[in-house]
Amino acid sequence: MAETIEEKIKGYRTAPFDARFPNTNQTRNCFQNYLDYHRCNKALSARDQDTAPCDWYQRVYKSLCPMSWVGKWDEQIESGNFPGKI
Repeated sequence: MAETIEEKIKGYRTAPFDARFPNTNQTRNCFQNYLDYHRCNKALSARDQDTAPCDWYQRVYKSLCPMSWVGKWDEQIESGNFPGKI
């Protein structure tokens, strides 16, 4: 299974269609993938497992989200006042 994930990540170009977010406005999709990436990292790191599967979420949010938002969210996480539940 890890090989198929790595193959998918290699062939990755941009965010694929996500049925949870069918509309043109992809703001929620961006935020959800940002949260999923950090939740995935937290969960797998806590179990001392490889966090490579989380790279998928990172690539998707980096494709969808403006970097100014990502920078702001990263600062909020570091300062402890991020509004999302990670």
